[in-house]
Amino acid sequence: EVNESEGKSDEEETRQEEEESFDPIPRTPERSKDESNDEEDQELRLRSLETTFSEYRQTNPFVDVVSAIPIIVYQYMTQQMTEAVREAVQIQTDRLQDSLQRETDEFLRNIDENMKKIIKGQVKSQVKEQ
Repeated sequence: EVNESEGKSDEEETRQEEEESFDPIPRTPERSKDESNDEEDQELRLRSLETTFSEYRQTNPFVDVVSAIPIIVYQYMTQQMTEAVREAVQIQTDRLQDSLQRETDEFLRNIDENMKKIIKGQVKSQVKEQ
């Protein structure tokens, strides 16, 4: 019985160490002092990162879905902005038409009143002449 419990705790300890050491974000290895900064080292690092990223993309089922989110958001926002601009333009057009109609109505009333005054004056002068 003692051996079984020790075995389980060893397994749990190993599993816990593995979980703690797992790093989902690949890190660039730290450079030692004797490493040079030449192109070959950088190319190796770049290839390593590309490989790691490629493997990550292949093993992560959500990569394509997540990468599509900005496109979907952009299309949605474009549609919403187009509709909002269309509505704003329509509202402004309606207001301008209403304002112009009021000005036109007032202008026509003034013309009508002036014509009535002129006609009334002409009638008075004709009546006086008779």
